[in-house]
Amino acid sequence: MIRYINEKEVAQILAMPKTVELVEASLKARAEGRAIDVPRVRARAPSGTLHILEAAAPELKLIGYKAYYSNPGKGSRYHVHLIDTDSGNLVAMIEASFLGMVRTGAASGVATRYMAREDAAIVGMIGAGKQAVGQLEAVCAVRKIRHVKVFSRNAERVRGFCETMNAKLGITMEAVATCADAVRGVDVINVITKASVPVLLGEWLEAGQHINAAGSNALTRRELDVAAIARCTRVVVDSRGTARNECGDLLPLVESGKLDWDALPELGEVIVGRIPGRKSRDEITLYESHGMGIQDIYTGHHVLEVARQKNIGVDLPVGG
Repeated sequence: MIRYINEKEVAQILAMPKTVELVEASLKARAEGRAIDVPRVRARAPSGTLHILEAAAPELKLIGYKAYYSNPGKGSRYHVHLIDTDSGNLVAMIEASFLGMVRTGAASGVATRYMAREDAAIVGMIGAGKQAVGQLEAVCAVRKIRHVKVFSRNAERVRGFCETMNAKLGITMEAVATCADAVRGVDVINVITKASVPVLLGEWLEAGQHINAAGSNALTRRELDVAAIARCTRVVVDSRGTARNECGDLLPLVESGKLDWDALPELGEVIVGRIPGRKSRDEITLYESHGMGIQDIYTGHHVLEVARQKNIGVDLPVGG
């Protein structure tokens, strides 16, 4: 039997603080050699693109993948597939749009926990779409945030985002006029856009800031300019293999010989203490997030376990 869990049911189960714990555990397991992650692969057709992220978590007795098909103008559909490594059976199919938003945000929460100043209290948001919700909620889960400045080119979207997050988190939300305004005087900067031209410039950055760059997952996209990255003392990625394939922000510096894909620190290495996340209050730190299948497996495992305990979802009459 395969347990099928839909979007509404996932939303009933999955909360941000727990997801931060799950994503941190997944990255730690991989850094310690207890989990396997395969960088995203894509099959492109004239009608759209199929994206697949594969991973294995032996300690959970699970192997699986997240697959989603992107059809321009028609959106995407996401599913996490979990396979029991003992039986070989597919045990769960989980609708994963909400799951993906939460676990993507959670990764930035983990990075903020290890790389931002302990007393970080002000966040700057560049981007106010669906994914921005998870980014802000995750930072608030690991730091005592009291004020948030938000910029997006869509003023109506900013208003809605500010109202929603004020009601959800109980913190002061401020709409600002420019990207530079969103960066000025903040401790943590969340950049979550689909920009192909940088929206965060190095000349705006201030000592001690931490940046979560989570919108660019293609070599043709760029959220930060070269000057911004050059000002960062510490640049950390979720996965070197994925960054090589998808990090448009870092590509110009790699091509100029200023960075090496193979030498980039991974967030899991910071978690296990192999590499420091921050050495001083004045350092500017950067986390480049692109998404990993192992994060989906650990998060999906939790969703499945709770669903079984609470009899959520439906069992499909297929499989062993």
